[in-house]
Amino acid sequence: MSSMGGMRLFDAHCHLQDARIAAVAPRLIRTAIHSGVVRFSVNGVSEKDWHVVKQMSDVYPSVIPSFGLHPWYVTERSPNWFDTLMGFFVDTPGAAVGETGLDKGSHGKTIDFTQQVEVFRQQLELAKELQRPVSVHCVRAFGDLLEILKQTGPFPAGVILHSYMGSAEMVPELSNLGSYFSFSGFLTSMKEQKVKKMLKSVPKDRILIETDAPDGLSNFNKESLIPVPEEDVPNEGDKLTSLNHPANIHNVLEFVSMLLEMPKEEVAELSYQNAVRLFSYPGSKVKSEV
Repeated sequence: MSSMGGMRLFDAHCHLQDARIAAVAPRLIRTAIHSGVVRFSVNGVSEKDWHVVKQMSDVYPSVIPSFGLHPWYVTERSPNWFDTLMGFFVDTPGAAVGETGLDKGSHGKTIDFTQQVEVFRQQLELAKELQRPVSVHCVRAFGDLLEILKQTGPFPAGVILHSYMGSAEMVPELSNLGSYFSFSGFLTSMKEQKVKKMLKSVPKDRILIETDAPDGLSNFNKESLIPVPEEDVPNEGDKLTSLNHPANIHNVLEFVSMLLEMPKEEVAELSYQNAVRLFSYPGSKVKSEV
């Protein structure tokens, strides 16, 4: 099944539709599947890319589509954005919600926070109504996030806190509201002791791993990354070395397993089972594979 010892992996959050890698997505999917990645949750971020996500999910059985409006793009939304979004869910019954969220980081603080909150709330309500998991981006806004989730939750279908880098102290409350904690290579930019404490505070049935490709490479040693075959496009492989792709989820697995002090096979399987359970809602391509 895979060249990595038979482990099954589920990339809980990536962006194969991103303009930087969309043209080579077929190759990235093949490379990842060969390495044991069985499923990819591909998250749209704006009206401009929802159709690409849908197209990928129509072509590739391994792609789970997700449609949402990311906080970075709220000011670019059209007056009919929500109706358009609803249309994608009507046409794609197996889709999840997201990426949505809140951002007070260097880029996010240039975007009106009131608008971010309004758009985020609408998508949370939609996820509740559709009974789908919702993938959430949060940068330097965890207090606001918790408050909004308390007001609009709980979320029995699940909230995916993607690339979670919040504190250990917030984990219990977020978990009680239905949150899953998805870990990416961005963890390597945090202090190791802080990461270790936070990882160990997360219930085992709420751990997910992801790449956030084409971003999320962070501090990984470039020699440890899985190369993408160049095939017949000269120098394409060279260009891709600076971008992340789903096969590199093995590096995330290695790092998380080391800090949890658990065998990587065990972390791979529990994160896979958690993702399958989360994405096994009615209409989804993911029937229960646990």
